[in-house]
Amino acid sequence: MNLTSQKERALMPNLKVSLTARGNRAIQAIPPSLIRTVDNRISQIPDIIKLTLGEPDFEVPQHIKNAAKLAIDQNFSHYAPSAGFLELRQEISNYLLKATNTYYQPEGEITVTVGATEGIYTAVQGIFNPGDTIIIPTPSFPLYHAVAELMGLNIVTVNTAPEYLLTANKLAELLIKYPQAKGIILNYPNNPTGATYSPEQARAVADILRQTDLVVLSDEIYAELTYEQHHLSMATLLPEQTILISGCSKSHAMTGYRIGYLAGPAELMTSIDKIHQFVVTTAASPMMKAAEESLRHGQNDIIQMRTIYQQRRDLLLNALNLAGFTTTTPAGAFYIFARIPTNMIQDDVKFVYDLAEKAQVGVIPGSIFGPGGEHHIRLSYAASTESLIEAGRRIQNYARQYQHSAVI
Repeated sequence: MNLTSQKERALMPNLKVSLTARGNRAIQAIPPSLIRTVDNRISQIPDIIKLTLGEPDFEVPQHIKNAAKLAIDQNFSHYAPSAGFLELRQEISNYLLKATNTYYQPEGEITVTVGATEGIYTAVQGIFNPGDTIIIPTPSFPLYHAVAELMGLNIVTVNTAPEYLLTANKLAELLIKYPQAKGIILNYPNNPTGATYSPEQARAVADILRQTDLVVLSDEIYAELTYEQHHLSMATLLPEQTILISGCSKSHAMTGYRIGYLAGPAELMTSIDKIHQFVVTTAASPMMKAAEESLRHGQNDIIQMRTIYQQRRDLLLNALNLAGFTTTTPAGAFYIFARIPTNMIQDDVKFVYDLAEKAQVGVIPGSIFGPGGEHHIRLSYAASTESLIEAGRRIQNYARQYQHSAVI
């Protein structure tokens, strides 16, 4: 019997009617990733140039690929320790010591996760209890909100526009209003805006947080991708109450390798490690060996990629400004958060689909990222220079059609 015939004769897994109401109500109330929803829909458009996902177009550096291949050849095919290979945790510790001037013990204070995404989920689940209040500045990566909702936390959002940073003054006012807050999520350089703290701003925020008992989840996955200024980590300023979230995905174009990590005080990491064990057991062994190589010998890779990202940023900023979009120059990450011109569609979701259909350029609606994102779009410049040049040309042509309509 061939496969087609077997499919025709096979039983279909139609759910028993009495089970239709089953399922986790919390997860059912959370919509699927709207970023992926938009990306999937516009991907059907022929000749589309997608500036949607935070997906570096660079290939993984060859020496890192070689490390993964060697690990496979050397039969790294068995379970690793749940927290990750000790050698990788030692490299993470060394890397963070240089980057943050904070020493994390490889045993007990560092956990290797399946990407920073699992790190975020694991940290929230391991630290907070249902009913706890958590502060999430917006615009922000939607995952933070979804995980907090799934956990049953009380979420306090604070609109950081137009600076797109939670300043020390705003934070102080917020803590007066919500003294019961148990934690806060900070993300800088920021997704979706590319905004990041100057060292002075970061110190001012840390000074406020130091006076509290808030646990700080500091997502610094884009820390290596800062341009005109130095990145100052919360791990440097506030190590005693910070869980640092990072990984290799953005810095070394290793998104598919799925290696992230968490670092923090041992007393907090104990609960986090338990959640990590129950959720994934351990990260993939060959990928951890590749990450070890990236941290040990990959500094030049970061420098080369960062230089090209900065050139691409400036190229796309210029194209958007010529098309009439209002922008601020992002100091980090690889996103531009642009204000839609007032003569164009102001509903950012409708605008994104119109741009995709008429100009064949895919971007993400700003409102997906929460308060402060309305009437904006996020564009990723982690695409090839050729694609960005063509996307800029198409967006300018799209804008000229609006100008022409206005004249007529």
